[in-house]
Amino acid sequence: MSDIVVQPGSEGPHSPVRVDFVGTYEINRWRPLLQWLIAIPHFLILWVLGVVAGVCLFVAFFTVLFTKTIPEQLFGIIVMTYRYSWRVSTYALWMREEYPPFDFTTAPADNRMDPPTLLEVDDPGELMRWGPLYKWFLAIPHFVIIWFLGIGAFFAIVWAFFVVLFTGKYPAGVRNYVVGLQRWTMRVQAYAGFLRDEYPPFSFD
Repeated sequence: MSDIVVQPGSEGPHSPVRVDFVGTYEINRWRPLLQWLIAIPHFLILWVLGVVAGVCLFVAFFTVLFTKTIPEQLFGIIVMTYRYSWRVSTYALWMREEYPPFDFTTAPADNRMDPPTLLEVDDPGELMRWGPLYKWFLAIPHFVIIWFLGIGAFFAIVWAFFVVLFTGKYPAGVRNYVVGLQRWTMRVQAYAGFLRDEYPPFSFD
């Protein structure tokens, strides 16, 4: 029986932005060849959700400026798009075998419809009124670092492709790297996308 491994993360249960992945490292060898193809319906949905998220963030920009809040339903839709993308990404990158659900629950908290993954962002209630005007600028150092880390992730995933193909086991280091990078990226998205006011740490954990 394969061991079930929980990704390490120091963010803890009280972090306002939580991203994680739990699952076995054992993967059927054929999956790197075809799993991305099986995920095409989800990719099409993600394209639509990307448009929806863009519209929601545009509206949220003004609601924060004028009311210092994001309406609860709008906040939930934005988080749902990030959660859906994370679920699909873990499948398309053959990190797991379970097909992600077509779940569009608009809530900040993860409903655990897809047990291997977790992505949730606490609704802050009130936000800094002028945050949308400058947060993107303060986040530039993060964007630069994440860009370079993304290049590293590309080569790591290519390596994982061949490892799974020949051994049927996902490299633990690569998976930790991908999950950590997603965790870092999501915290930056939550900050620059004015979902949260806390400046994100420069950390995978």
